[in-house]
Amino acid sequence: MVAPVFTDVELERLRRFPEIGREELFRFFTLAPADVAFVDPGRGRGAADRLGLAVAVCSLSWLGFVPDEVASAPQAAVVRLAEQLRVDPAVIGSYGRRAKTRTEHLRLAAQYLGWRPPTTLEIKELDEFLLARAMEHDSPTLLFRLACEFLISARVIRPGPVTVVKRVAHAREVARQETFDRLAHEFTDARRVGLDGLLVVDSEIGMTRLRWLEGGGGLGAVEASPRR
Repeated sequence: MVAPVFTDVELERLRRFPEIGREELFRFFTLAPADVAFVDPGRGRGAADRLGLAVAVCSLSWLGFVPDEVASAPQAAVVRLAEQLRVDPAVIGSYGRRAKTRTEHLRLAAQYLGWRPPTTLEIKELDEFLLARAMEHDSPTLLFRLACEFLISARVIRPGPVTVVKRVAHAREVARQETFDRLAHEFTDARRVGLDGLLVVDSEIGMTRLRWLEGGGGLGAVEASPRR
C-alpha cells in the first residue's frame, strides 16, 4: 500500500528535517518574549535542554511534527535560536540523548502551543477531509501534502508518514468506489462499445483514437481544416 507512493528512502526523508529557506527561518525561528520565558533557565534547564526545547517549539509550528533527531535541525535555525537564547549553538549536539527527554519536551511544546496528538476522532476527521479531496484529485503525493496541511491547520501533531500514506490510500480507494457508484448507470452498452473503440489502433492515423486525442490531434485537425 505504501510502496507505490513513496520509496523507503523518501519515507525516511519525510521523518527528518527538510532544508529551510530564509523566509521560513525568520517566520518560524524567531522567538517571542513568551517563548523565551517558556524555555528560560529559571526552570532549571541546562543550555542544551533550553535550545532543544526551543527547536521543538519552532519545528512543531513549522513542520507539524518534531523529528526524533532534534540535534539534526538545520544549522541556520539552531544558530538563530542560540543567539536569541544566548547559548552556544554547539550544545545542541548533546541534546536528547535520552528518548524520554525528547518525548517530554514534545509534550510540553504541544501543550504550550495548543497542539494535540492524533486520536481516533482526529483520524476520522482527516479521513473525511481526504475523501473530499480524493473526489477531486487522485494524485497520492498531492493528497499527502494536503493531509499535512490539514493537520497543521487543526493543530494536530502529524503521525508518521506511513500512517498518513495509509489514510491517503484508503481515501483514494473509497473515492474510486464512490465515483464508480455515481457513474456506473451512465455507461450503457452503446457507450461502452464507443469507449472501447477509442482503444483500438486506427490504421489511418497509426495509433488509437485515445492517444490521438491526448496528443491534441483532434484540435489540430480542427485548426487545419479549411474554412468554409
